[in-house]
Amino acid sequence: MASESHPEQGASLGAAAAGQTASQSADRSPKSGQVLPFRESLLAIIGIAFVLMLVALDQTVVGTALPTVVAELQGFEYYAWVATAYLLTSVITVPIFGRLGDYYGRKPFVLASIVVFLTASGLCGMATSMPFLVAARALQGIGGGMLVGTAFACIPDLFPDPHVRLRWQVMLSIAYGLANAAGPSLGGVLTEWYGWRSVFYVNLPVGLLGLLFAWRFLPHLRQQAHTGPIRIDWAGALLIAVGLGSLQLSVEWLPTRGLGFVTIGLMVLACAAFVALWQWSRRSANPILPLDMFRNPGLAPLFVLAVLGGFTMFGLLLYAPLLFQGGFGYSPKEAGLLVTPLAVCITVGSIVNGRIITRIPRPNSMLYAGFAMMALALLGLSQATRNMHHNLLLSIMLLAGLGLGFLLPNLTVFAQQTAGRAHLGIATAMLQSLRMVGGMVGTALVGTLVTRSYTSGVTSALAEAHATEWTARMADPQILIDKAAQAELLNNLQQAGHNGALLLEQARVSLVGAIHLGLLLAAIVALFGVWRARRVPPIRLLRVHEPVMSAD
Repeated sequence: MASESHPEQGASLGAAAAGQTASQSADRSPKSGQVLPFRESLLAIIGIAFVLMLVALDQTVVGTALPTVVAELQGFEYYAWVATAYLLTSVITVPIFGRLGDYYGRKPFVLASIVVFLTASGLCGMATSMPFLVAARALQGIGGGMLVGTAFACIPDLFPDPHVRLRWQVMLSIAYGLANAAGPSLGGVLTEWYGWRSVFYVNLPVGLLGLLFAWRFLPHLRQQAHTGPIRIDWAGALLIAVGLGSLQLSVEWLPTRGLGFVTIGLMVLACAAFVALWQWSRRSANPILPLDMFRNPGLAPLFVLAVLGGFTMFGLLLYAPLLFQGGFGYSPKEAGLLVTPLAVCITVGSIVNGRIITRIPRPNSMLYAGFAMMALALLGLSQATRNMHHNLLLSIMLLAGLGLGFLLPNLTVFAQQTAGRAHLGIATAMLQSLRMVGGMVGTALVGTLVTRSYTSGVTSALAEAHATEWTARMADPQILIDKAAQAELLNNLQQAGHNGALLLEQARVSLVGAIHLGLLLAAIVALFGVWRARRVPPIRLLRVHEPVMSAD
């Protein structure tokens, strides 16, 4: 298992893999810190880059288009579920395929995941209702979980030396950043010109390129230590699904159903599933939830930070577009342009991080910087108004992007090297999976807070205007995005003798205030991340050569 590190000694990154030998059919220098020669490494990394671009495009394009999607398909109650259905299935599949990749190699699962993801993207584009879209997003989450659980672990397979890996990750950061940078604006343009369905179809050409490069150039590397049939902990996976699904449903239904029989029952079921998972993992010979990883003093704090980082990141990605479009009245294109600096600066931050992380005496300081920047950005956005200058809004999004660029790659690199090569895939998968858990909980809690606050504000405004008969139509924030529905509502309100423009403006103010509360909650979580970062043992990046690998 992972070698345990002590705070006073530091987490010696790569120590668990040092001194091991490698065998590879291709020629390479054992001192290079990489498995393949330069040309083969370049082609393989291009294949992985296309795969990561596929995930990045989906995250950013869909977020910008989502308010328009909800307005057309009529179902704001499913707004958060479009994101959380993806996260829920992803968080289950990530550790499963992370473990399978450790045993059988990652290439077959990378190829299969692309096929599943593309199929689900096509179904999302053909959705005729919000439940259909949520179901398709759940299938897409299975493909995305397979991608995340295997593709990220391919990097340390190819580049076991963290110094070499950080240099090659600049290329991945550029590819990921290009997709992130293009995503918000592309999502806005496609939604405005060609309809929201095109934002799902845009995954198809990128995915096909990724499939071609991964099939042709990504080597099939396998750990030599594992032979024969492997037992996968499906019971553990089922308990994870029951626990997270019950928790998610209870959080989603609490605002409308209150603490009734159903919501309390779901909470009890979630607690029972997590207790059973813990007990099962202690007895299982090959648990999907390896408890000794959570007891490792070097890994456990990183897992906690992954949850907190996912909470803040997904809360921002999901509700910033709604703030700009529904709250401030911007078009999808304008909202996309405002979100673009966030995506661009994730790349810039990753590149800057890669240049300085190996040169500073305390690499842990980058974790403090990342969470601090996220906290400042979220606090700033929680005070943003429609009259705020665009340059200031752009600066806030830029700061958030830099924070994520400092945070995300370091969590991954630190966890990979601390865990050791034998558990490389599951360590990477657990980190990504826990980040998704944080994102799922974050979007659910922020979504619940936003929905309850907005509904309360609109109900009060309509009561004061003696227009409570319009509550059902205005309690859904999609009315603030759908221009045609707004015009019809304004006409109906005017005929009924009400000031429709004033009521819509009050609804918009209520939405802005509700999202401000949600972003403030995310900012508090980011500040808690700054405090928790002190629990990570001091990191020292050491050079590592020659991984244990076999290639077919």
